[in-house]
Amino acid sequence: MNQKQTMKNLMRTVIALLILVGTLLMVLAVITLQKPKNGEVQVAVTPPAATPQPTPVVEKAELIMAGDALLHGAVYTDAKTAEGNYDFTEMMSTLNRVLDHYDLKYYNQETILGGTELGLSTYPCFNSPQEFGDTMMDLGFNLVSLANNHTLDRGEQAILNSLDYWSNQNALTAGSYSSFDDREELRVREINGIRYTLLSYTYGTNGIPVPEGKEYLVNVYTDEMLAEDIAKARGEVDVLMVAMHWGEEYTHEPTAEQRRLAQLLADLGVDIIIGSHPHVVQPIEWIDDTLCIYSLGNLISAQDGTFKRVGLLAGVTITKTTFEGQSHIQLSAPRADLVYTQYTPGYHQFKLKFFDEIEESELKDVWGVYDQYGKIVTDGGAVSQLGGL
Repeated sequence: MNQKQTMKNLMRTVIALLILVGTLLMVLAVITLQKPKNGEVQVAVTPPAATPQPTPVVEKAELIMAGDALLHGAVYTDAKTAEGNYDFTEMMSTLNRVLDHYDLKYYNQETILGGTELGLSTYPCFNSPQEFGDTMMDLGFNLVSLANNHTLDRGEQAILNSLDYWSNQNALTAGSYSSFDDREELRVREINGIRYTLLSYTYGTNGIPVPEGKEYLVNVYTDEMLAEDIAKARGEVDVLMVAMHWGEEYTHEPTAEQRRLAQLLADLGVDIIIGSHPHVVQPIEWIDDTLCIYSLGNLISAQDGTFKRVGLLAGVTITKTTFEGQSHIQLSAPRADLVYTQYTPGYHQFKLKFFDEIEESELKDVWGVYDQYGKIVTDGGAVSQLGGL
């Protein structure tokens, strides 16, 4: 072999060695040889980048609940304008203080909004101007209970007029329907990623019989009806609210029947029970995970007596947490405050007020009254003190 060939082979050998060394260095960049004191050789492999872990999705909605819109003749007469229409805006305007903080806003339309074409009427068989509904819609209310002992006051036509009115509003109503098919339709809404519905029922209709074959006009509850309706709705929503027109008028203590029904509703899986009919405030309680407002009292009315002029606003935070396909609902921070229907002698100048708006000349010992009725609410244990809406 000549010298030139020998040099060529040597160069090939050197190049091959360099490639081998380079390859070993690349491998050593990933694999590290460690030799402990005992002489054993262990191989430590650099771990791969960590896989991002799933995080819970948290969504919230705020709910506020107001009591009975009981529109006596004096109330709507006071709202009549020079043009012959009705405007309740100023009467209810104080609610603007708190409503903007809430996503869901409930009230009980105690008197039927059959409208002026049927002729307005007061106690004992009410029919009210639809302009009151306009005011409540302008305030942002979007949950309305229609089942109560006055639903049938002016018969089927007033109900149909009312339902026609509500069908053109941005509100979820419950408790009164135009047909059995209408009643069987489950109305589910969604806000902030939270699916919800409202059901509504009354104990009766003041002795006015529900027309045979038209039981859909108003929900007069039985235990079986409650169980069937709730079972149908429970799996379709995150939050199930049930409005109950129940109890005994003008008493601050829930009756045994109210408590029995509340426990039944809680056992059936209802999240929030919203009570009306007593026309006075009653306690707010937890029944396991169910929030129960036994009675919100009157929102607006011409009833006499301080205890019937004091009403309750209640609020709660709804939180939906979703993790790996599973959702959980939590109710927290239940809170409440009192309002008062102010009017002058002769039932004029109706104005809903918070207690810090009331003059001493309008209500003696304002804050003593506040404490007296506030204690009724907080004695239920769910709300520790008033205020904070």
